[in-house]
Amino acid sequence: MLDVIFVTGNQHKVSEVNAILGDTVNLQPVPLDLDEIQGTLEEITRDKCRLAAEKTGGPVLVEDSALEMHALNRLPGPYVKAFVESVGNEGLCKILDSFEDKTAEAVCTLGYSAGPGKEPVLFQGRLVGQIVPARGNSSFGWEPIFEVEGETLAEMSHPKKNGLSHRFKAVSNFREWLRETQLLL
Repeated sequence: MLDVIFVTGNQHKVSEVNAILGDTVNLQPVPLDLDEIQGTLEEITRDKCRLAAEKTGGPVLVEDSALEMHALNRLPGPYVKAFVESVGNEGLCKILDSFEDKTAEAVCTLGYSAGPGKEPVLFQGRLVGQIVPARGNSSFGWEPIFEVEGETLAEMSHPKKNGLSHRFKAVSNFREWLRETQLLL
């Protein structure tokens, strides 16, 4: 089993990733405050992964989520956390009021680095849905306004969400890469 430091302070995220990975990886959560650059989701994740590997001195996994609204040319994207903190989910919905297209994509980008100086490898998962008025309770900011298959991510059971979410897709891609590269034996 591979030991990896998972750089996050969000225990709900740790539980979700552990549920998806099963016993293939031993995640050791470490809450690090990492400065984030301005850029694309991929640039942000890659930079965060390099910095985390340098700070921890070992193999690391970082995660960054985005919400891309099609009518807004994929905004707020990787800056969704700041939008939720500023205007809340109700404000995000209001931003789309004048647009007919309520389509959005939830995007999860994982970055893995084998350690300091090792180039990060990125894994991405995307889930297409609709922005709707908030329903359900969630430990993740915008999940109550993101609807897929008639339910918001906040309304879904954990097993259902963990079997279709953007994070599920990214973590599954990571797990498959580990198998292909024989880091998991």
